[in-house]
Amino acid sequence: MAHEFARAGMAIAALDIDEAAARRTADALTEAGATAAAVSIDVGDPTSIRDAAAQVDEILGGCDLLCANVGVQQFGSIDRLTDDDWTWILGVNVHGTIRTVAAFLPLLRARQGWRHIALTASTSYFIPGVRLGAYATSKFAVVGFGETLRLELADEGIGVTIVFPAGMITRHLESSASARPAALGESITLPDDIEAMLASRTTDMTDDLATPEEAARHLLPQLLANEPYVITHGDVRAEYEVRRAEIDRAFNRMERLRGESGG
Repeated sequence: MAHEFARAGMAIAALDIDEAAARRTADALTEAGATAAAVSIDVGDPTSIRDAAAQVDEILGGCDLLCANVGVQQFGSIDRLTDDDWTWILGVNVHGTIRTVAAFLPLLRARQGWRHIALTASTSYFIPGVRLGAYATSKFAVVGFGETLRLELADEGIGVTIVFPAGMITRHLESSASARPAALGESITLPDDIEAMLASRTTDMTDDLATPEEAARHLLPQLLANEPYVITHGDVRAEYEVRRAEIDRAFNRMERLRGESGG
């Protein structure tokens, strides 16, 4: 996303808990002629988020587009996930997203013209899979937060888009495990967790894997158009249609039963 936005002429602040990774991104953008800075952030730490927002404001003079691309992953069946697993996943994916928006929203409000917030959810919202309970729960929460945020910021002219990527060719599992606080214990993924998740879905999700570059290439025009939802990749329509049909049936049953009972 940083490279896509930089090619469009934006100045970029690359924020990451891995400061060296953020620095590599910023250096690559600078070498390509963009204005870019690297800032360390830990979205599990409210003070770190506030400090990062202050640094971005000082370095770049504000913020027009905030991408809360926040997420760690933890596989595991519901009965195996520990309280520490839930604390970590919800603390980063949900609270981290909320705190990031809260810290950067004053910067957007201080600007004029086009301003936007992009929140990263997941196609797991459309097609739940086994062993993904904690992650899917967190992304459902991000969607609810984002939809409400869009309504509340509309009158201020600040747009909100929820981005739904599918499987990515990244170091997500590795980086998630390394980012987990030692006090919460080790992040454990059993050998069959991923296989069980894939088997629980009716389509072969491995066919939909994308690089970050592929996933981000059509994002900016949709943000500029203030689209409420962006699905970057992934052939999940069939599963979504099955789910939508079941919800429609539930509405139909409710209406029929209310009619039979007289209200």
